[in-house]
Amino acid sequence: MKIQILGTGCPKCKKLYNAVESAVEELQLECELEKVTEIDEIMRMGVVMTPALIVDGETKSVGKVPSVKKLKSMLS
Repeated sequence: MKIQILGTGCPKCKKLYNAVESAVEELQLECELEKVTEIDEIMRMGVVMTPALIVDGETKSVGKVPSVKKLKSMLS
């Protein structure tokens, strides 16, 4: 599983990254967790608002920080 957090480094982006880390740890998932911070790359992925969560190429969340509980549901 490849999980990407898209964002330029704003507080919400950092909060989403930390929440995803917690969800992954609680679920004991084996995955690749990647931060995508380059605006050009974010735009190429079709995302116009950050933070965004992409799982295996599928956009799961845009412009918000879901709870760890909600993230666990998205990832399992």
